Amino acid sequence: MNVLFVCLGNVCRSPIAEGFLKKKFEENNIQGTVDSAGFESFTINEPPDSLAVETAKKYGVQVSGYSRLFIKDDFDKFDKIYVMDTQNYRDVKDLARNKSDLEKVDYLLNVLYPGKNKTIPDPYLRGEHDCLEVVGVLDKATSKIAGTVKNT
Repeated sequence: MNVLFVCLGNVCRSPIAEGFLKKKFEENNIQGTVDSAGFESFTINEPPDSLAVETAKKYGVQVSGYSRLFIKDDFDKFDKIYVMDTQNYRDVKDLARNKSDLEKVDYLLNVLYPGKNKTIPDPYLRGEHDCLEVVGVLDKATSKIAGTVKNT
């Protein structure tokens, strides 16, 4: 299964989720590609936020890489596209070319709370406490994804 995580700048939430799911895929011998993307051009080619990197490290998860923009071709490369909030959902939806593209898109928290369309707050520049909360949520959501994929 190929999974893409999308947030605004691709420097906090989506790269953290990417790091967690990559680790879980590896630990469970799950084949697939995991990546992340965003919609803000001002962060293109920037590394993940240092607080995000350090916080994920406390969970034994490596967060690395460089931010990139979500593009229409991502619909062809990924089986599932998880967004962090309503704006991300709208942004991805606006680039969808057809119903098949739209069916791949969902709120990440719908894996834990089906149909609720809950959002994950952006911890960027908010401090360690907020980042820890978000990392905990991303850990749970990616565990659920890995468990679902492993059992199919």
